[in-house]
Formats: sequence, structure tokens, C-alpha cells
Amino acid sequence: MNLSALNVAELRALQQEVVAELKQREVQERDNLRKELQRLAEARGFSLDELFAGDGKQKEKTAAGRKVKIKYRHPLDAGLSWTGRGRKPKWVESWLAEGGNLDALLVA
Repeated sequence: MNLSALNVAELRALQQEVVAELKQREVQERDNLRKELQRLAEARGFSLDELFAGDGKQKEKTAAGRKVKIKYRHPLDAGLSWTGRGRKPKWVESWLAEGGNLDALLVA
């Protein structure tokens, strides 16, 4: 297909046709895959629900839900603290730039 021969209106119409066709094919492909997975599962004595339901165990809480202890604290401003993870905060950077030692900021 020579796209350079089409004007803007024809290209937009073609684009809409392509989007619609893609959606239709994705639905069909998904349905075909679901049927094939169902057939494979049944051939081995399972249902899709059994295969994708998980093992029934509760997942462990992820690290995102846990508080991390503070490892460093500013000696003059207790409100400034850092866990030691991620980038160094600006106050730590300036402390080190002024000749300070990171070990001096450790929380006991």
C-alpha cells in the first residue's frame, strides 16, 4: 500500500479502520488463547480457575508496607533524618562537603 498517495482525510480514515481491526483481532486472539488454555488444562485434569487461583496462601507483606529505621540524623536539627537508602539528602551532601564524616551522623 502506497501511503504517500493518500491525502490527510484518507489517512485518518485508514487509521480508524486499522484501530478498529486491531481491537477486533485482539479480542479474537484472546478468545482463541483462552479456548486453547482451557483445552490444555482439561486434558491434564484441571480447570482454568484452579490453575490461576493461586495456592490459597496469603502473600507476605511487601517491603513497601514496612517502616525503615532511621540510620542517620542531623546533629543540630533532629527533624532531618535519613534511612541510608536512596540518594543522599541535601543536608547530608552539604555536611559531607563541609568536611563532616557520615559516621558522625549515625543514630546510636
